[in-house]
Amino acid sequence: MLTCRRSCRVLKLLCPCGMGSSNSSLKFSKSEVFREGRGDLASQASKRMVTPVTMFMVGDVMLGRGIDMILEHSNNPILYESNGLDARDYVSLAERQTGPLPDKSERSLDYVWGDAIQILKEKKPDLRIINLETSVTTSDTQWPLKGIHYRMHPGNVNVIQSANIDCCVLANNHIADWGFPGLVETMNTLDNSGIKFAGAGQNSLEAKAPAVFHISNKGVRVLVFAAGHSSSGIPDSWQARKDKEGVNIVDFYQASKSVNELKNLIENHKQDGDIIVLSIHWGGNWGWNVESSFVKFAHKAIDEAGVHIIQGHSSHHVKGIEVHNGRLIIYGCGDFLNDYEGITGHEGYRGDLALMYFADVSPDTGMLAGLRMVPTQIKHLRVNKAKEEGVKWLVKTMSRECKKFGCDVRRVDDEIHLVF
Repeated sequence: MLTCRRSCRVLKLLCPCGMGSSNSSLKFSKSEVFREGRGDLASQASKRMVTPVTMFMVGDVMLGRGIDMILEHSNNPILYESNGLDARDYVSLAERQTGPLPDKSERSLDYVWGDAIQILKEKKPDLRIINLETSVTTSDTQWPLKGIHYRMHPGNVNVIQSANIDCCVLANNHIADWGFPGLVETMNTLDNSGIKFAGAGQNSLEAKAPAVFHISNKGVRVLVFAAGHSSSGIPDSWQARKDKEGVNIVDFYQASKSVNELKNLIENHKQDGDIIVLSIHWGGNWGWNVESSFVKFAHKAIDEAGVHIIQGHSSHHVKGIEVHNGRLIIYGCGDFLNDYEGITGHEGYRGDLALMYFADVSPDTGMLAGLRMVPTQIKHLRVNKAKEEGVKWLVKTMSRECKKFGCDVRRVDDEIHLVF
């Protein structure tokens, strides 16, 4: 149960820019923590059973462009892409691929979330975090020399509310697609709607500040910090300054310096017992490889800065997962919702498939108790439970990629569980 708004805000923000039950060997009640770990993790669990904090996380949620066209309010469909398309053409591509959408009169407010709504009702996470990879603005001034521009009409912010999203990460390469005025409008719209955000601000102090959540029924606070890296396509000029709005951009290639700055930042905001989440937009759109510099930064962020969970995103497909010293690192959550249906290329990565990540974390230590993943598929511009073929592909792929980091996965009914 969340009981506070963004208490860390220094100034009033103003803010633009992509199932099942577990089995008996992996089961927990409201009074227990489950583990599929080994060694020290298991021995800690045996000392005292505690109720875990459950966090729902997904990667890129791209509610702009084509998806904006099917919502109640829509921006001007004009785009400035080299292919000459406008936003309505992306709806046509999707319908050509998977068939016509339901009539607008038949689409509910939460239509685009699809099966995710019921899954969230069943899982009852304590906190819901997404990477909102679109500006929320009516600005008509696109960022120059940028090939793709995403925006959702501010009147559609209730679509985000319909899924009870608690935190929107804004440190990504589409949040200022429609200029800094669009960024300011994005932040204002979210703030006025009671939706917290991290990774962007009216100045560098705000952009670096965490979104703060009190999980009152678990007696713990969760602090969500967010940052982006230039490898994801964020223009350097989007960096927030002392007296200029923008995004929190960090240099992971200078790991020691960046981690030291992160450590100081966390210490300035943290209270004893807080759980620290770092949400990072890093890397390119396609490719299984995780840069060694990213791994190094993630490890140091955990070991030296005190981060408990790292939620990585930017790749349009899922990537491997690591548990480092008991702390979760998701290197790439993949695209959870976008308007890419009907766009050809990179089919081998199955960008249409995604995962809903439910991380159970000890409120005492921040250590990972378990990670359950629900397979989904983007179809008809909405989230759907993945079909059997897609589930099998995700199990095989995640097993291969997680083994690179000393983990594995196993299927439990309609879920995929991390084995670590």
